[in-house]
Amino acid sequence: MRKKIDLTETVLRDGHQSLMATRMTTQDMLPAIELMDTIGYRSLECWGGATFDAAIRYLNEDPWDRLREIKKRVKHTKLQMLLRGQNLLGYRHYADDVVESFISTAATAGIDIFRIFDALNDTRNLETSLKAVKASGKHAQLTVCYSISPVHTEEYFKQLAMEMEAMGADSICVKDMAGILTPYKARQFIASLKKVISIPIQLHTHATSGTAEMTYLEAAKAGIDQLDCVISPFAGGTSQPSSEIISLVLKEYGFDIDVDMKKMTELATYFKQIKEKYVKEGIFDSKMLGIEPLVSLNQMPGGMLSNLYSQLKEADAVHQFDTVLAEVPSVRQDLGFPPLVTPMSQMVGTQAVFNVVSGERYKMVSNEIKDYLRGRYGKAPSEIDEKIQTKIIGDEKATYQRPADLLQPEMAELRATLGDLAKSEEDVLIYAMFPQVGKAFLERKYARPEKKQLGTPRITIRRISK
Repeated sequence: MRKKIDLTETVLRDGHQSLMATRMTTQDMLPAIELMDTIGYRSLECWGGATFDAAIRYLNEDPWDRLREIKKRVKHTKLQMLLRGQNLLGYRHYADDVVESFISTAATAGIDIFRIFDALNDTRNLETSLKAVKASGKHAQLTVCYSISPVHTEEYFKQLAMEMEAMGADSICVKDMAGILTPYKARQFIASLKKVISIPIQLHTHATSGTAEMTYLEAAKAGIDQLDCVISPFAGGTSQPSSEIISLVLKEYGFDIDVDMKKMTELATYFKQIKEKYVKEGIFDSKMLGIEPLVSLNQMPGGMLSNLYSQLKEADAVHQFDTVLAEVPSVRQDLGFPPLVTPMSQMVGTQAVFNVVSGERYKMVSNEIKDYLRGRYGKAPSEIDEKIQTKIIGDEKATYQRPADLLQPEMAELRATLGDLAKSEEDVLIYAMFPQVGKAFLERKYARPEKKQLGTPRITIRRISK
Protein backbone atom coordinates (compact mmCIF):
# COMPACT_ATOMS: atom_id res chain seq x y z
CA MET A 1 0.00 0.00 0.00
CA ARG A 2 1.35 3.42 -0.99
CA LYS A 3 2.11 5.89 1.78
CA LYS A 4 -0.36 8.80 1.72
CA ILE A 5 1.01 12.30 2.24
CA ASP A 6 -1.35 15.26 2.67
CA LEU A 7 -0.56 18.84 1.69
CA THR A 8 -1.31 22.15 3.39
CA GLU A 9 -1.48 25.15 1.04
CA THR A 10 0.06 28.27 2.59
CA VAL A 11 -0.48 31.00 -0.03
CA LEU A 12 -3.17 32.71 2.06
CA ARG A 13 -0.84 33.07 5.07
CA ASP A 14 2.85 32.18 5.05
CA GLY A 15 3.27 32.43 1.27
CA HIS A 16 2.53 36.14 1.14
CA GLN A 17 3.85 36.77 4.67
CA SER A 18 7.26 35.48 3.58
CA LEU A 19 7.50 37.30 0.25
CA MET A 20 5.47 40.50 0.56
CA ALA A 21 5.14 41.29 4.26
CA THR A 22 1.60 39.87 4.56
CA ARG A 23 0.03 42.53 2.33
CA MET A 24 -2.35 40.40 0.24
CA THR A 25 -5.87 41.77 0.56
CA THR A 26 -8.96 39.71 1.24
CA GLN A 27 -10.51 40.70 -2.08
CA ASP A 28 -7.51 39.24 -3.89
CA MET A 29 -7.89 35.96 -1.97
CA LEU A 30 -11.61 35.33 -2.22
CA PRO A 31 -11.97 34.65 -5.97
CA ALA A 32 -9.60 31.67 -5.62
CA ILE A 33 -11.08 30.04 -2.52
CA GLU A 34 -13.72 27.84 -4.14
CA LEU A 35 -11.15 26.49 -6.61
CA MET A 36 -8.66 25.82 -3.78
CA ASP A 37 -11.37 23.91 -1.95
CA THR A 38 -11.65 21.38 -4.82
CA ILE A 39 -7.93 20.63 -5.30
CA GLY A 40 -7.59 18.05 -2.53
CA TYR A 41 -5.51 19.92 0.05
CA ARG A 42 -5.81 18.68 3.61
CA SER A 43 -5.96 22.26 4.84
CA LEU A 44 -5.60 25.88 3.81
CA GLU A 45 -3.40 27.92 6.11
CA CYS A 46 -5.26 31.21 5.90
CA TRP A 47 -5.02 33.04 9.21
CA GLY A 48 -2.77 33.74 12.18
CA GLY A 49 0.90 34.59 12.10
CA ALA A 50 1.22 38.20 10.99
CA THR A 51 -2.07 38.30 9.03
CA PHE A 52 -4.07 39.70 11.95
CA ASP A 53 -1.60 42.53 12.57
CA ALA A 54 -1.16 43.39 8.89
CA ALA A 55 -4.92 43.45 8.26
CA ILE A 56 -5.65 46.14 10.83
CA ARG A 57 -2.32 48.00 10.60
CA TYR A 58 -1.84 48.27 6.84
CA LEU A 59 -4.94 47.04 4.98
CA ASN A 60 -7.73 48.56 7.08
CA GLU A 61 -9.46 45.18 7.06
CA ASP A 62 -11.17 43.30 9.85
CA PRO A 63 -9.32 39.96 10.18
CA TRP A 64 -12.43 38.31 11.61
CA ASP A 65 -14.40 39.30 8.51
CA ARG A 66 -11.66 37.79 6.32
CA LEU A 67 -11.89 34.47 8.13
CA ARG A 68 -15.68 34.35 7.87
CA GLU A 69 -15.62 35.22 4.17
CA ILE A 70 -13.14 32.42 3.47
CA LYS A 71 -15.16 29.96 5.55
CA LYS A 72 -18.30 30.74 3.54
CA ARG A 73 -16.58 29.53 0.38
CA VAL A 74 -15.03 26.33 1.75
CA LYS A 75 -17.00 23.08 1.88
CA HIS A 76 -14.39 20.29 1.84
CA THR A 77 -11.06 21.59 3.16
CA LYS A 78 -10.01 22.40 6.71
CA LEU A 79 -9.00 25.96 7.57
CA GLN A 80 -5.81 26.31 9.58
CA MET A 81 -4.12 29.06 11.56
CA LEU A 82 -0.76 29.68 13.25
CA LEU A 83 -0.99 30.61 16.93
CA ARG A 84 1.88 31.63 19.24
CA GLY A 85 0.62 29.81 22.30
CA GLN A 86 0.26 32.16 25.26
CA ASN A 87 1.36 35.05 22.95
CA LEU A 88 -1.62 34.39 20.65
CA LEU A 89 -0.95 36.78 17.75
CA GLY A 90 0.70 39.55 19.73
CA TYR A 91 4.15 39.92 21.25
CA ARG A 92 3.49 39.40 24.95
CA HIS A 93 1.92 36.76 27.15
CA TYR A 94 -1.83 37.10 27.65
CA ALA A 95 -3.86 35.95 30.62
CA ASP A 96 -5.61 32.61 30.28
CA ASP A 97 -9.05 34.17 29.85
CA VAL A 98 -7.84 36.09 26.78
CA VAL A 99 -6.36 32.92 25.29
CA GLU A 100 -9.56 30.98 25.93
CA SER A 101 -11.74 33.71 24.45
CA PHE A 102 -9.55 34.12 21.38
CA ILE A 103 -9.52 30.41 20.54
CA SER A 104 -13.24 29.97 21.12
CA THR A 105 -14.00 32.98 18.92
CA ALA A 106 -11.61 31.82 16.17
CA ALA A 107 -13.14 28.34 16.21
CA THR A 108 -16.63 29.82 15.84
CA ALA A 109 -15.47 32.06 12.98
CA GLY A 110 -14.07 29.14 11.02
CA ILE A 111 -10.69 27.75 12.16
CA ASP A 112 -10.56 23.93 12.18
CA ILE A 113 -6.85 23.31 12.85
CA PHE A 114 -4.82 25.33 15.34
CA ARG A 115 -1.07 25.03 14.87
CA ILE A 116 0.26 26.15 18.26
CA PHE A 117 3.90 26.92 19.01
CA ASP A 118 6.02 28.49 21.70
CA ALA A 119 9.22 30.28 20.77
CA LEU A 120 11.14 28.54 23.58
CA ASN A 121 9.51 25.11 23.14
CA ASP A 122 8.28 25.60 26.71
CA THR A 123 5.24 23.33 26.82
CA ARG A 124 3.78 25.20 29.80
CA ASN A 125 3.03 28.02 27.37
CA LEU A 126 0.96 25.64 25.23
CA GLU A 127 -1.28 24.21 27.97
CA THR A 128 -4.09 26.75 27.95
CA SER A 129 -4.26 26.95 24.15
CA LEU A 130 -4.37 23.17 23.88
CA LYS A 131 -7.21 22.87 26.41
CA ALA A 132 -9.17 25.67 24.72
CA VAL A 133 -8.84 24.06 21.27
CA LYS A 134 -10.00 20.72 22.68
CA ALA A 135 -12.93 22.42 24.40
CA SER A 136 -13.92 23.90 21.03
CA GLY A 137 -13.88 20.47 19.41
CA LYS A 138 -11.12 21.45 16.97
CA HIS A 139 -7.78 19.91 15.96
CA ALA A 140 -4.80 20.86 18.15
CA GLN A 141 -1.46 20.60 16.35
CA LEU A 142 1.41 21.26 18.74
CA THR A 143 4.70 22.44 17.30
CA VAL A 144 8.33 21.51 17.70
CA CYS A 145 10.37 24.59 16.77
CA TYR A 146 13.46 23.16 15.07
CA SER A 147 16.77 24.75 15.98
CA ILE A 148 20.45 23.90 15.99
CA SER A 149 22.55 24.35 19.12
CA PRO A 150 24.42 22.21 21.66
CA VAL A 151 21.10 21.88 23.52
CA HIS A 152 18.85 20.97 20.59
CA THR A 153 19.84 17.33 20.24
CA GLU A 154 17.87 14.43 18.77
CA GLU A 155 17.06 13.26 22.29
CA TYR A 156 15.80 16.74 23.22
CA PHE A 157 13.37 16.77 20.30
CA LYS A 158 12.20 13.20 20.92
CA GLN A 159 11.39 13.98 24.53
CA LEU A 160 9.60 17.17 23.47
CA ALA A 161 7.44 15.36 20.90
CA MET A 162 6.61 12.60 23.39
CA GLU A 163 5.57 15.19 25.96
CA MET A 164 3.32 16.92 23.42
CA GLU A 165 1.61 13.68 22.48
CA ALA A 166 1.07 12.88 26.17
CA MET A 167 -0.46 16.35 26.63
CA GLY A 168 -3.14 15.45 24.08
CA ALA A 169 -1.87 16.87 20.78
CA ASP A 170 -3.79 15.57 17.75
CA SER A 171 -0.71 15.95 15.57
CA ILE A 172 2.81 17.39 15.69
CA CYS A 173 4.32 19.99 13.37
CA VAL A 174 8.08 20.22 12.96
CA LYS A 175 8.49 23.94 12.30
CA ASP A 176 11.73 24.69 10.46
CA MET A 177 11.19 28.44 10.35
CA ALA A 178 14.61 29.31 8.89
CA GLY A 179 14.95 26.47 6.36
CA ILE A 180 17.93 24.92 8.15
CA LEU A 181 16.76 21.29 8.25
CA THR A 182 18.95 19.64 5.61
CA PRO A 183 17.85 16.52 3.67
CA TYR A 184 20.11 14.08 5.50
CA LYS A 185 19.12 15.41 8.90
CA ALA A 186 15.44 15.50 7.93
CA ARG A 187 15.41 11.79 7.16
CA GLN A 188 17.08 10.98 10.49
CA PHE A 189 14.95 13.47 12.43
CA ILE A 190 11.55 12.37 11.14
CA ALA A 191 12.47 8.69 11.45
CA SER A 192 13.52 9.22 15.07
CA LEU A 193 10.22 10.95 15.92
CA LYS A 194 8.22 8.22 14.18
CA LYS A 195 9.76 5.67 16.54
CA VAL A 196 8.50 7.41 19.68
CA ILE A 197 5.12 8.98 18.79
CA SER A 198 2.05 7.59 17.03
CA ILE A 199 0.19 10.77 16.02
CA PRO A 200 0.68 12.32 12.53
CA ILE A 201 3.73 14.51 11.87
CA GLN A 202 3.70 17.53 9.56
CA LEU A 203 6.81 19.31 8.29
CA HIS A 204 7.03 23.05 7.66
CA THR A 205 10.13 24.56 6.10
CA HIS A 206 11.31 27.49 3.98
CA ALA A 207 13.26 27.39 0.73
CA THR A 208 15.78 30.00 1.89
CA SER A 209 18.85 27.75 2.00
CA GLY A 210 18.07 25.98 -1.29
CA THR A 211 17.51 22.50 0.16
CA ALA A 212 13.76 22.50 0.87
CA GLU A 213 12.60 20.22 -1.96
CA MET A 214 15.31 17.67 -1.13
CA THR A 215 14.41 17.95 2.54
CA TYR A 216 10.77 17.15 1.78
CA LEU A 217 11.71 14.16 -0.35
CA GLU A 218 13.87 12.69 2.40
CA ALA A 219 11.18 13.41 5.00
CA ALA A 220 8.69 11.57 2.80
CA LYS A 221 11.00 8.56 2.66
CA ALA A 222 11.18 8.66 6.47
CA GLY A 223 7.39 8.50 6.83
CA ILE A 224 6.19 12.11 7.06
CA ASP A 225 2.40 12.41 7.02
CA GLN A 226 1.83 16.02 5.93
CA LEU A 227 3.83 18.78 4.23
CA ASP A 228 3.42 22.56 3.91
CA CYS A 229 3.63 23.85 0.32
CA VAL A 230 2.62 26.98 -1.58
CA ILE A 231 1.34 27.48 -5.12
CA SER A 232 4.25 28.27 -7.46
CA PRO A 233 3.92 32.07 -7.95
CA PHE A 234 4.49 32.46 -4.21
CA ALA A 235 7.03 29.64 -3.82
CA GLY A 236 10.78 29.68 -3.28
CA GLY A 237 13.16 31.97 -1.43
CA THR A 238 11.95 32.73 2.06
CA SER A 239 8.62 31.04 1.29
CA GLN A 240 7.76 27.31 1.00
CA PRO A 241 8.48 24.84 -1.82
CA SER A 242 6.04 24.75 -4.74
CA SER A 243 2.83 22.75 -4.28
CA GLU A 244 2.92 21.60 -7.90
CA ILE A 245 6.52 20.40 -7.90
CA ILE A 246 6.31 18.64 -4.55
CA SER A 247 3.13 16.88 -5.70
CA LEU A 248 4.68 15.83 -9.02
CA VAL A 249 7.94 14.56 -7.52
CA LEU A 250 6.33 12.63 -4.69
CA LYS A 251 3.84 11.04 -7.07
CA GLU A 252 6.74 9.86 -9.25
CA TYR A 253 8.34 8.33 -6.19
CA GLY A 254 5.17 6.32 -5.58
CA PHE A 255 3.57 8.30 -2.76
CA ASP A 256 -0.20 8.81 -2.68
CA ILE A 257 -0.70 12.54 -3.22
CA ASP A 258 -4.42 13.02 -3.76
CA VAL A 259 -4.51 16.44 -5.45
CA ASP A 260 -5.83 17.61 -8.82
CA MET A 261 -2.81 18.83 -10.80
CA LYS A 262 -4.94 20.51 -13.50
CA LYS A 263 -6.74 22.58 -10.90
CA MET A 264 -3.39 23.44 -9.32
CA THR A 265 -2.29 24.83 -12.69
CA GLU A 266 -5.47 26.89 -12.81
CA LEU A 267 -4.80 28.19 -9.33
CA ALA A 268 -1.22 29.10 -10.29
CA THR A 269 -2.55 31.08 -13.27
CA TYR A 270 -4.72 33.12 -10.94
CA PHE A 271 -1.97 33.82 -8.43
CA LYS A 272 0.48 34.76 -11.19
CA GLN A 273 -1.83 37.68 -11.95
CA ILE A 274 -2.04 38.56 -8.25
CA LYS A 275 1.75 38.46 -7.95
CA GLU A 276 2.19 40.68 -11.03
CA LYS A 277 -0.16 43.26 -9.55
CA TYR A 278 1.81 43.42 -6.30
CA VAL A 279 5.12 43.54 -8.19
CA LYS A 280 3.86 46.59 -10.10
CA GLU A 281 2.77 48.19 -6.82
CA GLY A 282 6.24 47.59 -5.36
CA ILE A 283 4.89 45.33 -2.59
CA PHE A 284 6.17 41.94 -3.72
CA ASP A 285 9.79 41.84 -2.53
CA SER A 286 11.96 40.05 -5.11
CA LYS A 287 14.93 40.31 -2.71
CA MET A 288 13.27 37.53 -0.72
CA LEU A 289 13.42 35.10 -3.67
CA GLY A 290 17.14 34.33 -3.73
CA ILE A 291 18.99 31.46 -2.11
CA GLU A 292 21.02 32.26 1.01
CA PRO A 293 23.17 29.27 2.07
CA LEU A 294 24.48 31.21 5.08
CA VAL A 295 21.09 30.75 6.75
CA SER A 296 22.26 27.24 7.61
CA LEU A 297 24.89 28.87 9.81
CA ASN A 298 23.16 31.94 11.24
CA GLN A 299 19.66 30.31 11.43
CA MET A 300 17.91 33.59 10.68
CA PRO A 301 14.44 33.42 9.07
CA GLY A 302 13.89 35.65 6.06
CA GLY A 303 11.55 37.94 7.96
CA MET A 304 14.22 38.48 10.59
CA LEU A 305 16.81 39.43 7.95
CA SER A 306 14.52 42.04 6.39
CA ASN A 307 13.62 43.36 9.85
CA LEU A 308 17.29 43.80 10.77
CA TYR A 309 17.95 45.64 7.52
CA SER A 310 15.02 47.99 8.19
CA GLN A 311 16.24 48.76 11.71
CA LEU A 312 19.74 49.57 10.46
CA LYS A 313 18.33 51.72 7.66
CA GLU A 314 16.37 53.78 10.20
CA ALA A 315 19.54 54.16 12.27
CA ASP A 316 21.55 55.15 9.17
CA ALA A 317 23.78 52.14 9.83
CA VAL A 318 23.21 49.82 6.86
CA HIS A 319 26.99 49.60 6.44
CA GLN A 320 27.03 47.57 9.70
CA PHE A 321 24.63 44.89 8.42
CA ASP A 322 27.29 42.16 8.21
CA THR A 323 28.53 43.02 11.70
CA VAL A 324 25.01 42.67 13.07
CA LEU A 325 24.60 39.29 11.33
CA ALA A 326 27.78 38.12 13.03
CA GLU A 327 26.52 39.38 16.40
CA VAL A 328 23.21 37.49 16.28
CA PRO A 329 24.66 34.02 17.08
CA SER A 330 26.62 35.51 19.99
CA VAL A 331 23.51 37.12 21.47
CA ARG A 332 21.60 33.89 21.01
CA GLN A 333 24.29 31.95 22.90
CA ASP A 334 24.34 34.54 25.70
CA LEU A 335 20.57 34.15 26.08
CA GLY A 336 20.54 30.35 26.30
CA PHE A 337 20.07 29.42 22.62
CA PRO A 338 16.40 30.39 22.08
CA PRO A 339 15.05 29.27 18.68
CA LEU A 340 14.87 32.21 16.30
CA VAL A 341 11.12 32.39 15.82
CA THR A 342 8.60 35.10 16.75
CA PRO A 343 8.91 36.80 19.18
CA MET A 344 12.43 35.61 20.09
CA SER A 345 13.81 36.29 16.60
CA GLN A 346 12.77 39.95 16.82
CA MET A 347 14.12 40.25 20.36
CA VAL A 348 17.50 38.67 19.60
CA GLY A 349 17.84 40.59 16.33
CA THR A 350 17.03 43.94 17.93
CA GLN A 351 19.53 43.26 20.70
CA ALA A 352 22.22 42.51 18.12
CA VAL A 353 21.46 45.85 16.45
CA PHE A 354 21.69 47.66 19.82
CA ASN A 355 25.01 45.97 20.60
CA VAL A 356 26.57 47.01 17.30
CA VAL A 357 25.10 50.50 16.87
CA SER A 358 25.78 51.58 20.48
CA GLY A 359 29.35 50.33 20.33
CA GLU A 360 29.01 48.39 23.59
CA ARG A 361 27.37 45.02 24.15
CA TYR A 362 24.21 45.25 26.29
CA LYS A 363 24.60 48.96 26.94
CA MET A 364 21.09 49.33 25.48
CA VAL A 365 18.58 46.58 26.27
CA SER A 366 14.89 46.31 25.39
CA ASN A 367 12.23 45.74 28.05
CA GLU A 368 11.35 42.48 26.28
CA ILE A 369 14.86 41.10 26.79
CA LYS A 370 14.72 42.15 30.44
CA ASP A 371 11.43 40.28 30.87
CA TYR A 372 12.88 37.26 29.10
CA LEU A 373 15.75 37.20 31.61
CA ARG A 374 13.21 37.45 34.43
CA GLY A 375 11.54 34.29 33.12
CA ARG A 376 8.38 35.99 31.93
CA TYR A 377 8.49 34.38 28.49
CA GLY A 378 9.24 30.89 29.78
CA LYS A 379 12.24 28.68 30.41
CA ALA A 380 15.31 29.23 28.24
CA PRO A 381 16.53 26.07 26.47
CA SER A 382 19.94 26.39 28.14
CA GLU A 383 21.69 28.32 30.90
CA ILE A 384 21.84 32.07 30.35
CA ASP A 385 25.25 33.73 30.64
CA GLU A 386 25.39 34.79 34.30
CA LYS A 387 27.47 37.90 33.65
CA ILE A 388 25.05 39.08 30.98
CA GLN A 389 22.07 38.42 33.25
CA THR A 390 23.60 40.40 36.09
CA LYS A 391 24.58 43.28 33.81
CA ILE A 392 21.03 43.61 32.51
CA ILE A 393 18.75 42.90 35.50
CA GLY A 394 21.19 43.02 38.42
CA ASP A 395 20.30 40.81 41.39
CA GLU A 396 16.69 40.23 40.30
CA LYS A 397 15.73 36.59 40.46
CA ALA A 398 14.08 34.89 37.51
CA THR A 399 10.76 33.17 38.08
CA TYR A 400 10.43 29.49 37.22
CA GLN A 401 6.67 29.21 37.35
CA ARG A 402 4.43 29.23 34.28
CA PRO A 403 4.60 32.87 33.13
CA ALA A 404 0.83 33.20 32.66
CA ASP A 405 0.33 32.30 36.34
CA LEU A 406 1.66 35.78 37.10
CA LEU A 407 -1.14 37.41 35.09
CA GLN A 408 -4.59 38.39 36.32
CA PRO A 409 -7.67 37.88 34.11
CA GLU A 410 -7.82 40.64 31.50
CA MET A 411 -11.01 40.42 29.44
CA ALA A 412 -13.27 42.45 31.75
CA GLU A 413 -10.72 45.25 32.01
CA LEU A 414 -10.12 45.23 28.25
CA ARG A 415 -13.86 45.56 27.60
CA ALA A 416 -14.17 48.41 30.09
CA THR A 417 -11.16 50.27 28.70
CA LEU A 418 -12.38 49.93 25.10
CA GLY A 419 -15.78 51.25 26.09
CA ASP A 420 -18.26 51.98 23.29
CA LEU A 421 -15.91 50.48 20.70
CA ALA A 422 -16.34 47.04 22.30
CA LYS A 423 -19.33 46.08 20.18
CA SER A 424 -18.35 42.39 20.06
CA GLU A 425 -15.92 39.91 21.57
CA GLU A 426 -13.98 40.15 18.30
CA ASP A 427 -13.49 43.89 18.81
CA VAL A 428 -12.18 43.35 22.32
CA LEU A 429 -9.71 40.76 21.02
CA ILE A 430 -8.48 43.11 18.27
CA TYR A 431 -7.79 45.66 21.00
CA ALA A 432 -6.15 43.03 23.21
CA MET A 433 -3.72 41.97 20.49
CA PHE A 434 -2.64 45.47 19.45
CA PRO A 435 -4.02 48.18 21.77
CA GLN A 436 -2.97 51.33 19.90
CA VAL A 437 -3.31 50.05 16.34
CA GLY A 438 -6.42 48.05 17.23
CA LYS A 439 -8.21 50.97 18.82
CA ALA A 440 -7.40 53.22 15.86
CA PHE A 441 -8.75 50.54 13.52
CA LEU A 442 -11.97 50.19 15.49
CA GLU A 443 -12.45 53.96 15.50
CA ARG A 444 -12.16 53.98 11.72
CA LYS A 445 -14.40 50.94 11.40
CA TYR A 446 -17.28 52.41 13.36
CA ALA A 447 -16.85 55.88 11.90
CA ARG A 448 -17.69 54.51 8.44
CA PRO A 449 -21.34 54.88 7.43
CA GLU A 450 -21.28 51.48 5.77
CA LYS A 451 -19.21 48.41 6.51
CA LYS A 452 -16.54 47.76 3.89
CA GLN A 453 -17.57 44.94 1.59
CA LEU A 454 -15.08 42.17 1.01
CA GLY A 455 -14.75 39.91 -1.93
CA THR A 456 -15.19 42.07 -5.04
CA PRO A 457 -12.57 40.51 -7.32
CA ARG A 458 -10.03 42.74 -9.01
CA ILE A 459 -8.87 39.78 -11.08
CA THR A 460 -10.91 36.81 -12.20
CA ILE A 461 -9.75 33.24 -12.68
CA ARG A 462 -9.08 32.38 -16.29
CA ARG A 463 -10.48 28.90 -16.78
CA ILE A 464 -8.21 26.41 -18.46
CA SER A 465 -9.85 23.97 -20.84
CA LYS A 466 -9.81 20.42 -19.54
